Amino acid sequence: MILERLRSGSIAKPLAVFTAVVAIFAAVDGDHMRFLSGSTLFSTLETFATGGLIALGLGLTMIAGEFDISVVGVYSLAGCVAVLTGAQSPVLGAVIAMAVGAAVGIGQGLIVTRLRLNSVAVTLGGMLTCNGIAAVLTGNQSIAYPNVNVALAIAQPILGPLTIRSLIAFAMFGAMAAFIAFTRPGRDLIALGSDRRAAVVAGAPVSALIVVVFAFSGLCAALSGAMISYSLAAASPSGLTDVLLPAAAAAILGGVSLGGGSGRPIGLMFGVLTLSVLRSGFNALGAPPYANDVAMGAILLGVGTLDGPDLWRRAASLRLKLAEMRNEFAKQD
Repeated sequence: MILERLRSGSIAKPLAVFTAVVAIFAAVDGDHMRFLSGSTLFSTLETFATGGLIALGLGLTMIAGEFDISVVGVYSLAGCVAVLTGAQSPVLGAVIAMAVGAAVGIGQGLIVTRLRLNSVAVTLGGMLTCNGIAAVLTGNQSIAYPNVNVALAIAQPILGPLTIRSLIAFAMFGAMAAFIAFTRPGRDLIALGSDRRAAVVAGAPVSALIVVVFAFSGLCAALSGAMISYSLAAASPSGLTDVLLPAAAAAILGGVSLGGGSGRPIGLMFGVLTLSVLRSGFNALGAPPYANDVAMGAILLGVGTLDGPDLWRRAASLRLKLAEMRNEFAKQD
């Protein structure tokens, strides 16, 4: 009964996985206090800030039944745009970068809806286009951000272990959770991924929602790219590309289905936090780099297996047979 609730709960299962991962690391570390330390917590939150926004945008497109590969290209392009335009005003640079990301998302959403094309193919083209534009803008070289004070300020904790980046990431997750829970467009978005035809019949603005979701995904990737480039005081057209697989993995761990219609932002947040804890925890324990990939793959395999409908039907059948056997033994006694 408990397992069934964890399986059906959009937040309970990601929270349970997150809690289990933290407990395992704490038990393995024991009294050494390498994992349960302020530095590991800070590292976890910074990792969350880097990948959280990308996972949020990508996860929402997955909830809507689409998939946005272009987050990789937008992430890099936005970082380059922010560095090139934000030397004097980092806020202006970030706003321009987010505008570029949103514009890319709107363009892709319109292509997907107007031409009725597959979003994977469209956003793959978007990713390559963004990478090409970033290479042109930077001469295909890394560029430095001259405002070192901004880089130091972004990396400086301002509320306990929380920095500007991590606070923004948590705020975005909270705002999107409220949007989906308390607004009609948010509920329409879930319905869109669950059954698109039924959503059309119910009067949901399907095309507009898809465009908005892609715009939001581009904006999130752009904001993340701008902030990480500011914090590193540098940007590269190809150096910030290892973000798609962790974001997709975080979405799946957060209860988002590749088929759409399931998952919520808070569950997605715990999926990102789980991967962040894995990376920071293994670093704190001095484990080899491949340990994180092995553990992430094992957790994804386990979560995917538990989500399989055949497994739960077989488990129900086994419980029924066991109950029948107990009844038979009771009658014999």
